[in-house]
Formats: sequence, structure tokens, C-alpha cells
Amino acid sequence: MRTEIRVNGVDHAVDVDTRTSLLDFLREQLDLKGSKKGCDHGQCGACTVLVNGVRINACLSLAVMHDGDHVTTIEGLASGEALHPLQQAFLTEDAFQCGYCTPGQICSAVGLMAEIAAGQPSDATADLNAKVVLTDAEIRERMSGNICRCSAYPQILAAVRRAAGVAA
Repeated sequence: MRTEIRVNGVDHAVDVDTRTSLLDFLREQLDLKGSKKGCDHGQCGACTVLVNGVRINACLSLAVMHDGDHVTTIEGLASGEALHPLQQAFLTEDAFQCGYCTPGQICSAVGLMAEIAAGQPSDATADLNAKVVLTDAEIRERMSGNICRCSAYPQILAAVRRAAGVAA
């Protein structure tokens, strides 16, 4: 099926097998290997990308479903040599060990920041009528779909706080 999709600011008009996941399309057809295939069941978050600014698990979505969409992968976050603030924060806080989950963690954190900026509550939001505040509980809840098998969670939490300008 002919699909037009913008990935990391570049338009692609391609023929895609209707059974191809967005993750496989990104990795195999566009050679964007940053998004990882972890569980291939939507349980680990290693494949997290942003579609129209919203984070999704790319392994659970078909590429043809994103005709006309804007997809951002870990490769598309940096601006030239300048890292995205969350990429820099992950480096500064040493928020990775093996690094396999890191691209998905960072894309998820970018989505988290957008949700907070939009005032979208989560299950951890105490008062649905008040402004959403980025607390450790909010970060943990919103990042709960991204698993780190190395258990770098304290550093990931610190990296998100650093990027958001929130003191520990």
C-alpha cells in the first residue's frame, strides 16, 4: 500500500506491506536502528517513538496506519550536533547502563514533557482540577510503560527532572 509518512522531518512516499509494523518499517526500510525491538508485544517500551507528538509503541502499530503522520524517532530529536535536552540529561545523569532501552526511554520522556505542558493528568495526579506538577510520582507513573532491565530508574528519574528544570 502506498503510504506517505514524514519521519524526522523527511517526507517518504513508499510502498509498504500492510502487515509491516511501524517499528519494522523504521528499522528495515528507513534504516533507523535507534528504536529497538525488545519484546515485540508492547510490554517493554524499547520501541517508543513519537507520532504527531504523542508517544506510542511502534511494535504495536502498522506503518500504513500512519499515512500523513509525522513520526519522530530518537535520531530525529537532536538538532544537528546539539542534543535534545533530554538526550543531554540522560548523558549527564548517566541514565543508562546497557543502553538498549535508552532510545525508547528518551522518546517516552519527551512525550511525558509534552503531556505535562498540555496539563494532561495521569493516574498519579492528585487534583485533576489543579495544574499538573512534575513530581517523582508523575514521572514514575508516566514512564511505567518503559522497562529498564538494568534498573537505571533512579538515574532516569534524575534525567527527566534535570531536563524539566525540577530540583530533586
